[in-house]
Parts: sequence; C-alpha cells; structure tokens
Amino acid sequence: MLFSRRIEHCQVCGTRVEYRVPEDDNRERAVCPACHHVHYVNPLNVVGTLPVWEDKVLLCRRNIEPRKGFWTLPAGFMELGESTQEGAARETDEEAGAHIEMQGLYCVINVLTAGQVHFFYRARLLDTDFSPGPETIEAQLFSEKDIPWDELAFRTVRMTLEKYYADRVSGQFDVHCADIR
Repeated sequence: MLFSRRIEHCQVCGTRVEYRVPEDDNRERAVCPACHHVHYVNPLNVVGTLPVWEDKVLLCRRNIEPRKGFWTLPAGFMELGESTQEGAARETDEEAGAHIEMQGLYCVINVLTAGQVHFFYRARLLDTDFSPGPETIEAQLFSEKDIPWDELAFRTVRMTLEKYYADRVSGQFDVHCADIR
C-alpha cells in the first residue's frame, strides 16, 4: 500500500477540499471548490550521513519515537532553505554532535510506504568527540562485527550499512538507489 497524507481543508481559505483530477493533470488531487487552489502532496526528504572513523561507523540510539531506543545513522527531515547535503550535516551535528567532512552522496532510498526519500552521504569523522542532542540517548562507534543489526531502527539504515560494508571490501563506493515498497 502506498502512503497517503490526505488533506481535509484548503490551506489557503479553510474550505473542505474535494478530491478530483484537475484540468491539465493526470491524478487525483485535493482541490478547493471555493478558491480553486490545487494542493500537491509530495514525498518528504530524510537526509543523513554514514559517518566513519577508521574502520568504525557512528550510530545514534534514538531518544524519540518512532523506534525509541533503537540505533540509527544520524538523519532527519530536510528543512526548507537547505540542500540535502546541508541538511545531512545539520542532522549529524544535532543528533551526534559529530564533526564531519562530507564525502559525497551514497544512498538514495525511496520509501514508498511512508512517502519519503532518504538521502545518505558518506562522511569522514574529524574526531571522536560526540555531544548527542536531545533526540539521541547515545552516539557510539561500531566495527562491522559489533553493529547491533537486530536493534537497527529502520530498513534504510540496514540497507545503507550493508551496501557500505560490501563496498568497503572492493574499495569502490558508488551511489546506490533502492526502493522499499
């Protein structure tokens, strides 16, 4: 099932919307019968990093729902006015207090069931001084053998880590794209 964020009332004038295919469009949208504003609902962008120190990866234990207490890469929703890379760096600072050098886009994962697109950038940690923010219980470095695989918060995190460890063997870090339906 595809994710849907249904709009009930016009964000411009407050009138209850109607769902129909607008002229010159090809899919049903929320349309205001009073002011005729067409509301478009698009996927949300989640941005984050895969921070690495030597042979270890930085993970954060979540202090918020969903999946409170589970481990994740530092990531969160992109804000208006920032690029995906800027958002990923901001989230890494907010969630882990980590100092990083960005190394390029690594994974793009379409999470169709949640109406999201996740962008993960490879990043090199500049030091091991972490200062987790309020959304994080703790930030910790893990070697591959110590990754808490059964305690990862999201499939996108698992997929990104699996790609990273496979690529590390070859030394070739390409951009990976995947869909979660």
